[in-house]
Amino acid sequence: MSVIVAETSPSLRDWQIEPVGDRCVLVRLGQVVDAGTSRTVHAVTRLLTASQLPGVVEVVPAFTTVAVHYQPRAFPREAGPASEQLTAQLWRLLEQDLAEDARTGRVIEIPACYGGEFGPDLETVARHCGLAVEEVIALHSLAPFMIYAFFFTPGQPFAGPLDPRLQIGRRATPRTRVEAGTISIANGLTAINQTASPNGWNVIARTPLGLFDPQAQPPARLRLEDRIHFRPVTPEEYRDLQEARA
Repeated sequence: MSVIVAETSPSLRDWQIEPVGDRCVLVRLGQVVDAGTSRTVHAVTRLLTASQLPGVVEVVPAFTTVAVHYQPRAFPREAGPASEQLTAQLWRLLEQDLAEDARTGRVIEIPACYGGEFGPDLETVARHCGLAVEEVIALHSLAPFMIYAFFFTPGQPFAGPLDPRLQIGRRATPRTRVEAGTISIANGLTAINQTASPNGWNVIARTPLGLFDPQAQPPARLRLEDRIHFRPVTPEEYRDLQEARA
């Protein structure tokens, strides 16, 4: 299920560009991971991708940065270091206004079964935060979270911000394996594992949905700037909704 909600325009005020090795430059767009910074990151990503700068092979957004990967041989040697030539082009592009994306603003409902075998850290989180288990569930499922980035495993979303009352760090001892669909929280963010994998965050729930299928087009059900809204379900509902995992 998805609906469209209005968003404010992204804004670009201060930025920095720095080389990272000999085939990448990094555009830094903020210091704080939040919805405003995320919208700016994604708008810059769209701008740089659409510009198709010669020599650029990939544009990769993260929480507060955009990595621009390039081929040095595409830049004439007599004009100076490739990173400096690309940086000058990026500066000229970033001086223009950022365009809004009409696709942004979807709200995607994600069923989530909290606690028990699906969320073994739920009670620990409640104790740490001084809340009842029911309050943790209510706060986590109250408002949609914006997807800031995908990384770690294909299609794995990291979203936020969490309610400040759910502030908790990573686990002291990471788990060597959690199941696909695991929903966890740490450091003001929430994430959904797409495959069985190690996890050092606090596991509070699991979704029966498969959010990544390499055979589908597009393979990821979610996309950057979507908002995910968790809907609590019972273990019985979880099993009824269980989807096959790729």
